Amino acid sequence: MSKIKILVVGCGNMGASHARAYHKLVGFEIVGLVSRKPESREKLSKELGGYSTFASFETALQHTKPDAVSINTYPDTHADYIRAALHANAHVFVEKPLALTVEDAQDLVALAQKKSKKMVVGYILRVHPAWAKFVAIAQDLGKPLVMRMNLNQQSSGKNWYTHKQLMKSMSPIVDCGVHYVDIMCLMTQSTPVSVSAIGARLSNEIAADMYNYGQLQVRFKDGSVGWYEAGWGPMISETAFFVKDVIGPKGCVSIVDNTKGNSDVVDGHAKTGALKVHHSAIDADGNFTKKDVFINTADEPNHDELCLLEQEYFYTAINKNLDLSDHLLDAVNSLRIVLAADASFKTGKTVVL
Repeated sequence: MSKIKILVVGCGNMGASHARAYHKLVGFEIVGLVSRKPESREKLSKELGGYSTFASFETALQHTKPDAVSINTYPDTHADYIRAALHANAHVFVEKPLALTVEDAQDLVALAQKKSKKMVVGYILRVHPAWAKFVAIAQDLGKPLVMRMNLNQQSSGKNWYTHKQLMKSMSPIVDCGVHYVDIMCLMTQSTPVSVSAIGARLSNEIAADMYNYGQLQVRFKDGSVGWYEAGWGPMISETAFFVKDVIGPKGCVSIVDNTKGNSDVVDGHAKTGALKVHHSAIDADGNFTKKDVFINTADEPNHDELCLLEQEYFYTAINKNLDLSDHLLDAVNSLRIVLAADASFKTGKTVVL
């Protein structure tokens, strides 16, 4: 089949990783790299052997006439860029979150379906083999589940700058929370019924109505509960910044931290050292009948390899005409939950979903 001509928008960390994936995959042909800063797009173009670069998305879209667009920019641009790409009859890959509001997200899904175009949202944990195993084991622990997860990031320099830019449109529990709430929904296969949140503004470098530390709690119809915590900035603690733990009546499963105590390394955010499985079964004397089991995940893909897996899925979705209805419904629902958590923080009240 002919190659899919793809325009890559955003040449930062995620955009660069996805561009490397398109460069490697024979099914794609990069027709342009777009970024606001000339340094990032020129650097990436040079790394990949020389692709056309653009400062304007609109100009690039009109000039290259792509079959697909990969959107890896700040979240406040996502909705407008997706809309423009779909109206240009291009398929869309977009980094999470899909949009800043549930209404926009729903409208974009409806537009993609109306245009008969594929739209994939970058939920990178869904293509991660160790996380898939983590979800599968959790589903076998009985009900209800208690799910505890966090991703705190002690950031400085350019990473703190990026976090401050992100916080012009959303809090940490919204930006990263969609990943982990999505995982909770996969584990429980149940309907979320309410969410509450607390948070704190720990820096006067961010807007007065913004907070760079947050924690949400979500309840599910089957009795399961989930907790997620996220904080950004130079003041954030690196003690227990990596918690990925699920408890059920039959025992628990945990991701053993493999980040070596550095929360600022993006490549470590999805890494797993191993999966630790504990069984709750006891004998007549009250002693455990099984020893804890460690599942080695040392052969897991790195960040660029995970992005490659995402783009292989995007390619398959286009060429095999996959039905993405459930994928997009899940993307909207996880966004709905974290935005409700944001509303809970601002009002001090639990939000019924």
